[in-house]
Amino acid sequence: MNNKNILFKMIPVMLAFFAMGTVDLVGIASNYAKEDFELSDTTANFFASMVFFWFLIFSVPTGLLMNKIGRRNTVLLSLVVTVLALIIPVIGYNFPLMLLSFSLLGIGNTLMQVSLNPLISNAVGGQRMASILTLGQFVKAIASFSAPVIAGFAAKHFGDWKLFFPVYAALTALSFACLKVTKIEEQPYESKTSFGDCFKLLGNGTILLLFFSIMAHVGIDVGLNATAPKILMERTGISLADAGFATSLYFLFRVAGCFSGTFILAKFSMRNFFIISVIMMILSAVGLFFSTNTTMLYIAIALTGFGNSNIFPMIFSTAIRSEPDRENEISGLMIMGISGGAVFPLLMGAFSDFFHAQWGAVIVLTVLVVYLFCMAGKLKK
Repeated sequence: MNNKNILFKMIPVMLAFFAMGTVDLVGIASNYAKEDFELSDTTANFFASMVFFWFLIFSVPTGLLMNKIGRRNTVLLSLVVTVLALIIPVIGYNFPLMLLSFSLLGIGNTLMQVSLNPLISNAVGGQRMASILTLGQFVKAIASFSAPVIAGFAAKHFGDWKLFFPVYAALTALSFACLKVTKIEEQPYESKTSFGDCFKLLGNGTILLLFFSIMAHVGIDVGLNATAPKILMERTGISLADAGFATSLYFLFRVAGCFSGTFILAKFSMRNFFIISVIMMILSAVGLFFSTNTTMLYIAIALTGFGNSNIFPMIFSTAIRSEPDRENEISGLMIMGISGGAVFPLLMGAFSDFFHAQWGAVIVLTVLVVYLFCMAGKLKK
């Protein structure tokens, strides 16, 4: 496969990764919805739970769906569902419709994450998969980082933060159009795998440990975004408006990490890069435990943003390559691990409430980081 053909196929794939990043707009949207509907924190956080809940329910069925309709068609379906989710707030804006919008966003994103990642192996080949997945995560991170910026700009200059929904809907529709006209050959997939057969894969010790690794990675990602502003307010006494910069800082360093990781993974050992990434997060956990200085806390948050940015593609590609004849089913299981974004942040909140301090959340974060460090031996050199 020559470089020109690869580039042609990568354009719609990368646009789909940008559309995948729409799942992260739930954070900024839930904050605005909280003010608009005068919601409690618990009710507002339910929006995010509605998104991540569907990863638990639909990940494995999506893997089985791909067996019947193919990876490309499953991605196209996911883009249609995502567009529907994004136009609902434009048509009507109330609490039930926003719940419907976020539910469809979660379902569409589940379909997309399960099918888009393995589609890359058809588009560019398995050897380039880890580096291309990292590039995709970079593009996704741009979408995540841009959502609060666009919403803030729309609110300030047009008096309506919801204008970022049609912007993302249009880009998602563009992704659908580009992928629709792009031919990506898929090898025939004759598997007649059932739900039971799919979950039996978790009996493979390596697959099970990698599944928990995805849960840990997403738990760190979502948990730190929810906890970082609270840590800054508790330790330094700054306002929420100022502490909110921590979330943007995290995404900024995720973007930088994904961008640099694209080149690092193409040249250096995946295992060594994984170890370095996790060590950065260990240093971050130490800073989050003991620091009361604003600058040091920002550095700690940035270290996790950079270190956690490439964990997903390394874990995912390792899982896929462990049993290449079961790619669809393994992809479904790995994406089901994203439900860790609904589990571990709740656990962090419970620990913080129990200790009456945010270092309770850091305890959970540290356990997850240590688990990832112990997983380094499962990755190929």
